[in-house]
Amino acid sequence: MPTHYSGTRAEMRTLDTFIKLTRCTNSLFARLSEQNTLGDLTPSQFAVLEALYHLGSMTQGEVSTKVLKSGSNMTTVIDNLERDGFVRRERDAKDRRVIYVHLTGAGKKKLEAILPGHIAALVEEFSILSASEMEMLGNLCKKLGKGKIK
Repeated sequence: MPTHYSGTRAEMRTLDTFIKLTRCTNSLFARLSEQNTLGDLTPSQFAVLEALYHLGSMTQGEVSTKVLKSGSNMTTVIDNLERDGFVRRERDAKDRRVIYVHLTGAGKKKLEAILPGHIAALVEEFSILSASEMEMLGNLCKKLGKGKIK
């Protein structure tokens, strides 16, 4: 569905592209949700477990930055993961303001149970693209995600 905004060509092209990108992302998330690839985890909970699994323990602020969520939202997400035994928090001994988040054994086990099915679903979803199209899409997303060079 193209934009109905009537502005300059550049504005209309930009809005049309943004709408396509947003609808694509929403459609992909909806199809993954229908397949229940994350089990009983929310996308944010999954993102936190995955970040800790691949990158190791981090401060709560670092986790928030990695998964692109606000600090207040991250507090709630981590509260729920901690309640379920998937992560544990630990205050830094030298600076009590700093809180580290660690993946527990249960969290590792949970992610390892979910990850293969989630990856398989992603591979299936992306199979409509050729390898070069995926590479191009990845590069374009990375470029757009980084924003303007200043």
